[in-house]
Amino acid sequence: MTSNSPSNQVPSRTDWHAYFSEAIRLALAPLVLLFAGFFTSNFIISGQYTWPRTSRTLALTLTVLILSYEFVYKEQLARQASPERAKSVLLYSCVIPYLVGVLVMFILWKF
Repeated sequence: MTSNSPSNQVPSRTDWHAYFSEAIRLALAPLVLLFAGFFTSNFIISGQYTWPRTSRTLALTLTVLILSYEFVYKEQLARQASPERAKSVLLYSCVIPYLVGVLVMFILWKF
């Protein structure tokens, strides 16, 4: 059976994929990394190095690294962005929110 549908209907999936990847890059990744920076620095500052807290922190760190690499950096490279552009997106979407979370923890720890 031959389909008579036009071949220009394929971009709807591409539009959805672009919207989803931008939502991850602009909303989900910074929020997750903000909390990850906060809780990782809380673990380091507190000095309570029990196995459950250590394993949670390691799992959180691994999750953050995978999120940053797979869903932000590689997505930018898949969009034919230059490696420099992908690194700058990674900086603004992942590294800066992580450091802000660390900074918030340090400020709260001092007061």
